[in-house]
Amino acid sequence: MTGRTHLVIPDQHADPRFNNDRADWLGKLIEELRPEVIINIGDSADLSSLSTYDKGKSSFVGRSYEADINAHLEFQDRMWAPLRKAKRKLPFRAFCEGNHEHRIKRALDLTPEYAGDKFGISFKDLELSSCYDEVVEYEGMTPGIIEVDGVQYAHYFISGLMARPIGGTHHAASLIAKNYQSSTCGHSHTFDFSVKAGARGKTLMGCVVGVYQDYDSPWAGGVNRLWQRGVLIKRHVENGVYEHQWISIETMKRLYGNK
Repeated sequence: MTGRTHLVIPDQHADPRFNNDRADWLGKLIEELRPEVIINIGDSADLSSLSTYDKGKSSFVGRSYEADINAHLEFQDRMWAPLRKAKRKLPFRAFCEGNHEHRIKRALDLTPEYAGDKFGISFKDLELSSCYDEVVEYEGMTPGIIEVDGVQYAHYFISGLMARPIGGTHHAASLIAKNYQSSTCGHSHTFDFSVKAGARGKTLMGCVVGVYQDYDSPWAGGVNRLWQRGVLIKRHVENGVYEHQWISIETMKRLYGNK
């Protein structure tokens, strides 16, 4: 069979309040799998210090932009460490800016006086270009899109003139119906997969990749129980068609937590 192997990393939400051990597991998977393509679907940094929803609440006390950035950088360092140590040829690596990374740009729009590469806040603080070949930034107020081997990737896709994220009970099927192309996204923290074949044999695949988070988010309450936690491997990716394998966070810990 032809085609390349893609590893899709769902929302990681690195947060200084929780450890980044799952980054080590991911690094070991990358070293073992040796995918040709790695897609980080975004929201690697949680950046709770820039949350406008929590601003002014007691839960906001103690949050730190510096600590948020350091948690994200530590996650990236630990994830890529095995591959760098092995000194093998690097795969193509793409990062899709998520709405949590976009908090930096939104904060600068509201308070431009905070900008600064040395003493202020900056999107450059994430140091994404040091880890990824392509950083897919927002286009205006919506996530950018990258196409690799016939699959469109974005943190989320939009529908309609109001630019709302595509979602719902049949999220993956809606991606196909709205985009008319094989599409993969994150954002909702759920896992969903759908495949449709047209009359002329064109196969389209829609996928929502869950979340790569092993802790419960304090803000989410019971919603945490609705999330699917793990990573996605796509094999033989060509013209938007592939074989997919979901690996749960529990399996990741069992396979790589003690190595």
